[in-house]
Amino acid sequence: MIDPRVDIGHVHLKVADLDRSLAFYEGLLGLEVQTRMDWGVFLSAGGYHHHLALNTYYSAGAAPAPRDAAGLHHFAIRYPTRGTLREAARTLIDAGIPVWQAGDHGYALAVYFRDPDDNGVELCWDRPREEWGPERGQFDVAAFLAEGDDAEAPT
Repeated sequence: MIDPRVDIGHVHLKVADLDRSLAFYEGLLGLEVQTRMDWGVFLSAGGYHHHLALNTYYSAGAAPAPRDAAGLHHFAIRYPTRGTLREAARTLIDAGIPVWQAGDHGYALAVYFRDPDDNGVELCWDRPREEWGPERGQFDVAAFLAEGDDAEAPT
């Protein structure tokens, strides 16, 4: 059995255009560049060495991978509160990035988007463990966005 303290670390994405991807991950989502090279960029929240790496080793100028091919379905960026999730989702929507899907998983709320290379990006907020419950399915993103900015609405 795996040690329960194990955590999954950073994600590396193959991208076609670093500047285009930076406009999404740094410009819209607010991740901070830690290191940039000709072939890649390392980004994080809070000064960590990197939560996300974008690289063009094999993918500069490439088309997105077909959705029916094996590979990454999505990765998650976890926000500390409902309010910070709401603000991040609102930022992408206001920038014209369409919601791919949204769900109330019982343990978390999640709003899914696609990045410029068609990678799935889940923006989510985990409820406190004592509030976990059964999956509730889709949730109304418009109503979620309309909640007051400072409100931490009931789960």
